[in-house]
Amino acid sequence: MQIGIVGLGRMGGNIGRRLMRGGHSCVVYDHNPDATQALAAEGATGASDLGDLVTKLDAPRVIWLMLPAGKITEDTLGDLHKILGADDVVIDGGNSFYKDDIRRAAQFREQGVHYVDVGTSGGVWGLERGYCMMIGGEEEVVRRIDPILSVLAPHRGDIPLTPGREGRDPRVEQGYMHTGPVGSGHFVKMVHNGIEYGLMQAYAEGFHILKHKASTELPAEQRYDLDLADVAEVWRRGSVVSSWLLDLTAGALAHDGTLEHFSTEVADSGEGRWTIEAAIEEAVPAQVLSAALYTRFRSRDMEAFPERMLSAMRFGFGGHKEFPVK
Repeated sequence: MQIGIVGLGRMGGNIGRRLMRGGHSCVVYDHNPDATQALAAEGATGASDLGDLVTKLDAPRVIWLMLPAGKITEDTLGDLHKILGADDVVIDGGNSFYKDDIRRAAQFREQGVHYVDVGTSGGVWGLERGYCMMIGGEEEVVRRIDPILSVLAPHRGDIPLTPGREGRDPRVEQGYMHTGPVGSGHFVKMVHNGIEYGLMQAYAEGFHILKHKASTELPAEQRYDLDLADVAEVWRRGSVVSSWLLDLTAGALAHDGTLEHFSTEVADSGEGRWTIEAAIEEAVPAQVLSAALYTRFRSRDMEAFPERMLSAMRFGFGGHKEFPVK
């Protein structure tokens, strides 16, 4: 099957490579010509701009966007809206806000173009492991692009089948799911990333507790100088808290147990905020996910003014002296 790919960064380029390995034909474009040329050297057809990409694709076209959410995706879709024709398919595989998908799909529908949103998880490991995908769009269109999705998916691997799933959609066991109408794919991926924030925060706090068990503030007989890399490794082996995130944690700690070469400032990519907004709209409590998001905000507050205010209040009512050492 022929497909156009726009955006050849950490995930987009590898999506093209995995599709070519699976026998598909890729026409590719990135605003960085070097990225386009690199994939063209591996067998793809390079395009100089969006118009050139559309021209090189046979109608009805299938175009996959793998771009950062926000203005660049909005602008690119706006440009494609002007040059695509009836029955073409546009796929947004980035992390767009699901309400934007609903609006964009309505705009494309006016000219007979189909819009599909694909929440894509797999990161830089997707080339080898495959991509878990959550897909929103019309069932007929999703079925049409199934040859692409099935190659990108991770497949069953060595994960045992879940008892009681007989008669359910077999695509899910392959690692991809048609979640429902337009927007639902990115909505499910949005909540997936919100959960990811919570899981990551839980691991970080747990290991922080383990690390500080060696603190001299504790009685000597209660101090343990724990090897965090080994703790992470043993938890990977049969523990109920094992996960891919723990695998990555174990690898990082084995490389550098202090993690000093990593920044203390943690970014958020948007999905955590959108997940909390959805929880508010639905009046659903999400204490853990909210706290994880706010912790990321706090990591970027280098002045820690709120903590200073707490110290000032503690001194005011109780005489607790917490002035900085000079």
